Amino acid sequence: MNKTLIAGMFSAMALIGTCAQAAIVEEGVYIPGLDKKLVKVIQEHPELSIDHMSSDGFELYGPAGLREWLDEMGVSYRAQHSHVQKEKRGRLDYPSYEQISTSLKELAAKYPHIMKLSSIGTSVEGRELWVVKISDNPQVDEVEPEFKYISSMHGDEITGRELTQFWIKDLLEGYGNDPAITGLVNNTELYIMPSMNPDGSKRRVRGNANSVDLNRNFPDWTRGDANSSRNREPETQAVMSFQSERQFSLSANFHGGAVVVNYPWDSTYDRHPFDELIKGFSLEYASLNPEMRSSREFKDGVTNGADWYRVVGGMQDWSYVFHNDLQVTIELSEMKWPRYSDIAGFYRDNKDSMFVFSKLIHQGAGFKIKGSSTDGRVEVSRILENGSRKNLGSYGFRGGEFYKVLSPGSYVFKVEFSGKILMFETHVSEDTVSENGNYTYLNF
Repeated sequence: MNKTLIAGMFSAMALIGTCAQAAIVEEGVYIPGLDKKLVKVIQEHPELSIDHMSSDGFELYGPAGLREWLDEMGVSYRAQHSHVQKEKRGRLDYPSYEQISTSLKELAAKYPHIMKLSSIGTSVEGRELWVVKISDNPQVDEVEPEFKYISSMHGDEITGRELTQFWIKDLLEGYGNDPAITGLVNNTELYIMPSMNPDGSKRRVRGNANSVDLNRNFPDWTRGDANSSRNREPETQAVMSFQSERQFSLSANFHGGAVVVNYPWDSTYDRHPFDELIKGFSLEYASLNPEMRSSREFKDGVTNGADWYRVVGGMQDWSYVFHNDLQVTIELSEMKWPRYSDIAGFYRDNKDSMFVFSKLIHQGAGFKIKGSSTDGRVEVSRILENGSRKNLGSYGFRGGEFYKVLSPGSYVFKVEFSGKILMFETHVSEDTVSENGNYTYLNF
């Protein structure tokens, strides 16, 4: 790509750039090949979204005028990726938003002892953003590890919306019958959000009803953003508020268009401070999924986010930077909207992975300050084999409670609050579910 072309691209981009802090998805194309200079220019413009990059090419989304700009610049593209063209045949079989809402309400009424259904807000078009809580005391905010799955923040990536509903039913029906499910539910607070973008799914498009890409709409630490929901989309605001009220330490969000587990960071090529841990968790998920673990595109079915392609303003990085919630992005199906008759097969491939990954929330440790909802900070250090300590960082906590997933081993927690300093040692084990979580209770 020559310098004149690049200069022209910047000029043309000014014509279609309609929002400086939102990725607009009014048009989408597939660009064959991988021109790195073109990719670099595109990534400097937040109104554009690159998705599902491979050596063959990538998807590109942007405001109205995207195709005209590409034509002007002489960039070749196809109207759609081939896997998108095949999806249309199976779309009509999917349950509607109204049918899903009715089904979730019926399940909540049938299993009130372990399920609670809540709305955390409404979409642009006024649809409820449903979240299911499954626990042995769903009406009570217990001191237990908190885990969540969120799906379909891209409205046209539908597989996860259906798989989370299958998983909800399996947990409810298995409780009291399956010892593994019963143990997880009794000692964990599990939250499942089948659809973060019901308007987009209704329209069968990527963005929400304002044509905004919700996975480019969160505060981004690499831009120096404050953790503010101001001027963000209502779906994004709802998730931000929901997260601020909880104590999540591990989560995943479901997408489609590939088959892989994507782990942080997304927005920088630097390695995450817990890179080995979260890569290991990702490998555990992929290893139980036949198609994922045998991937030809991604070694062992996993990839670092930025190594695949950079995402700025994504939910994955935001959740850890601002809330200590270690999150991965799970791509479930090559077809974003496969035939509904194929969904049962996708669930079979992911069922064990979904359970094992949620169980990993118990590979951690935390504390609760008795009789206090104070805020403070905690310094976490790992005890090495020679007895020395490796500082793993300092983290804020609120409500007198803190929990963090960690690698197996022994740790020292140094807790500072209300002018006090308390220290304690704890041990983290793998492949276990601790009774109500591995918490140490501290006196105020």
